Amino acid sequence: MKLTFLGGTGTVTGSKYLLEHQGQRLLVDCGLFQGLKQLRLRNWDSFPVPPSSVSAVVLTHAHLDHSGFIPRLRQAGFRGPVYCSEPTRELCGLLLPDSGRLLEEEADYANRHGFSKHQPALPLYTEDDARAALSAFRSVPFHEEFTPIPGVYVSLRRAGHLLGAASLQVRWGRKTLLFSGDLGRATDLVMPPPAPPLACDWLVVESTYGDRTHGGVDALGLLAELVNRTAARGGVVVIPAFAVGRAQTLIYALHLLREQHRIPELPVFLNSPMAADATRLYLEHRREHRLSAEECEAMCRGVKIVNTVEESKRLNDLRVPSVIISASGMASGGRVLHHLKAFAPDPRNSILFAGFQAAGTRGAAMVAGASTVKIHGQHIPVRAEVACIDSLSAHADQGELLDWVGALPSPPQRVFVTHGEPVAADTLRQAIEERHRWPCTVPEFRETVDLDL
Repeated sequence: MKLTFLGGTGTVTGSKYLLEHQGQRLLVDCGLFQGLKQLRLRNWDSFPVPPSSVSAVVLTHAHLDHSGFIPRLRQAGFRGPVYCSEPTRELCGLLLPDSGRLLEEEADYANRHGFSKHQPALPLYTEDDARAALSAFRSVPFHEEFTPIPGVYVSLRRAGHLLGAASLQVRWGRKTLLFSGDLGRATDLVMPPPAPPLACDWLVVESTYGDRTHGGVDALGLLAELVNRTAARGGVVVIPAFAVGRAQTLIYALHLLREQHRIPELPVFLNSPMAADATRLYLEHRREHRLSAEECEAMCRGVKIVNTVEESKRLNDLRVPSVIISASGMASGGRVLHHLKAFAPDPRNSILFAGFQAAGTRGAAMVAGASTVKIHGQHIPVRAEVACIDSLSAHADQGELLDWVGALPSPPQRVFVTHGEPVAADTLRQAIEERHRWPCTVPEFRETVDLDL
């Protein structure tokens, strides 16, 4: 078995791991690169092996940095099945067409306003491409082994990060490789903690927050303080949030704060039809999260769903204290960009980021204190208050990652630390080596290791 790291190295995006066994190829995750331009350009590169030679894909979860490259891979000749949990299949049914639609809209906007360097600007793939790719998806149950390629057996275990998110155990012969996927938190408001890891010979573990801890921060208290501070100024809170996962947690958090009378009864807008559809999936898959049907329904009653483009545009005229939750979570695209253009220049308003901001994204720039951000070819002044509550993230912090790794029943031959920016990945590597004395590596982009040696 050979393992090649085709993404998620030196970055939290573009997760792709190529396994080659007895002439067959299996891809674990198939994500988009996001953030820095040199990373995004990789989405346009020729795939390192002929896509037609990849027999199957297995997904850990639905977020685009793990699933969003599938339509592009299929465009280029991939025709195999895509295996994942049932919630992941359903969420990809929302996320991938939406991604294609946004890519088309961004290309069209760039062409109409003339700010693209390419003539004409083209989308990486279209909504039709994404819908065509969905026919390849096959759902598999948790804990049951399946055979994506001959001689290789895979099973899913709940990772806690997102509805349907999984860690993957890959077995061939008497050898095993474990992919953590993105790991959730023990104290997440919505999702249960990740299942303990299975014994393995090799481990690939994420390191998004490998260099920091969320601490004993009262995330709800910080959220309440920001909302109250902004409302007192007569301002609007704009929250860039991933439509799947973060949006639902934020809706529930705001519901709790209203119930506890810790924030006023101000309007909360969810400007993402896809997020509304995703929220309905939480009702259908109640055993996958902590919330009861009553809690799901209660949190939805306090939110106004914004469906049309016209309704979205009208939000930019708000002049009363309100909260707008809109994708994307790192302000890298989507409807939230138009809200940032409208609200970021006014110091009465606030921009809240509720999760990790990858290098090169507008979110990272704003959290770092940028005085302007470039949106649609314009430099937009940032005078609004900018805040980030890391403890609302769905990613395990360093301590939680170390606890999960430490729960392995026996030492692995080697640990590969991926899905983290360079400092985070190397910090976690050092921490694992110091705590466990296990061999630990931070792989390079396109590095290949032979697991049979």
